[in-house]
Parts: sequence; structure tokens; C-alpha cells
Amino acid sequence: MKNIFKSLLASTLVVLCSSGVLAQEAAIRKALTERLPQLKSIDEVSKTPIAGVYELRVNDADIYYTDSQGNYLIEGNIIDLRSKRNLTEERITKLTAVKFDDLPLKDAFTIVRGSGKRRMAVFEDPNCGYCKRFERDLQKVDNVTIYMFLYPILGPDSNEKSKAIWCARDQGKAWQDWMVRDQAVPAAQAGCDTTALARNVELGRHHKITGTPTLIFIDGNRVPGAVDTKQVEKLLADAKG
Repeated sequence: MKNIFKSLLASTLVVLCSSGVLAQEAAIRKALTERLPQLKSIDEVSKTPIAGVYELRVNDADIYYTDSQGNYLIEGNIIDLRSKRNLTEERITKLTAVKFDDLPLKDAFTIVRGSGKRRMAVFEDPNCGYCKRFERDLQKVDNVTIYMFLYPILGPDSNEKSKAIWCARDQGKAWQDWMVRDQAVPAAQAGCDTTALARNVELGRHHKITGTPTLIFIDGNRVPGAVDTKQVEKLLADAKG
């Protein structure tokens, strides 16, 4: 009988706690949508490690914070000084993870070095200066297959260069001639199907890829920016692990 009573009490407490959480979430949603009508959709409200501060997830992967009454909207990063972790960045990384096997690899061209046993995907714009620096560093990474998604988001000239590279007889050589060896892109080929480029831009927008280069590894980890060779090697090793 005593054990039954404990079980009933525990169940009751769980229900009460759940009801309290839902009520709190509803109150925050109501307050914010009244005060910020432009905040049309709040995907999720959840507690943070900071007492009285709640996370708001909107537009799938945009993160904001508020208080328990929805009086304040906080934009920025929460950093755990004890563990030296950027909790906001970790959360966004998790939300924006891309399932590698779902990538439309037919819309990318491949560059294979050595055994090619390690795999990664990269989104790059041919007019991106950071991408050129990254490509030069990437030459030092061996035994890798790189799926290169041309991602022309920096203007009309980026789109024209991407079309010329996509339509080249040897796409990988044309790409590296331009990005690494500072040679001119090949002349555009008439009648070449370049619809893959539009699909890449749409894919990137869907996954909120706003800058180049952006790297995606087989474990779904997504890394923005021109990381150096040492970091690429570590990310490849972590993904395999």
C-alpha cells in the first residue's frame, strides 16, 4: 500500500509539473504575440539553465530569450563561463544539422584526393574571398572526397562564374584553376543545364546557409567559415568517430 501511495504521489506531481510548464509556456506565447505581432510563430518555448530565462525558437532555428512574463526579448549568446561553452551556438548547430545522406549529391561535383575514404560537402561561392583562402588550405587535406555545391549568392557575376564552372568538361579542375591558381574560368557552354545551381540556392536557403564557405560532415555537423587544415582534419576524424 505504501509503495502504491508513493507511485500515485509521484504521478500526481509529474502531472502538476507538466501543467505548470504548459501554463507558463502559454503565458509567454500570449504576452509576446500581443507585444510583438510581427513574431507570428513561436516554434518552441523551453527553459534555459538560467533561472527565469526561457529560450524562444522561431523560424525553425532562430534563437531568442525572454523572461517568465514575456516582458523582455533578449538577442545574443548564452555562454557558460564554467565550461567555456557557447550554449546558443551549440543549440543552433544542433537545430541546423543536415543529414548527410539526404544531400542531393547529383547537384554537386566531386574532388577526390588519395583514397577518398573520408567525405565532406562544401557550399561555396566562386567570388567569396574566404572560400579562396579555404580552398588553398584544403589542398593539404588528403584521402578525402569533397562534394562541392556551387552556391552563387554574392551577385549575378557569381552565378555566371558558377554556370561556367558547372558546365566545364572537368569541373574540379576548372574550380581549382579559378579558386587556387587564379586562372580564368572557362567560357560558358551554350545549352548546358544549370538548373542544379538554382536548386543549390534553394537547398541552402532551406537549411539557412547564409555564408560561404559552409562545411557539412557525415555526422550532420555543419561548420560555417574558412576553418584551417587542422580544424578540418579534426572535424573529419570526429565525424568518422
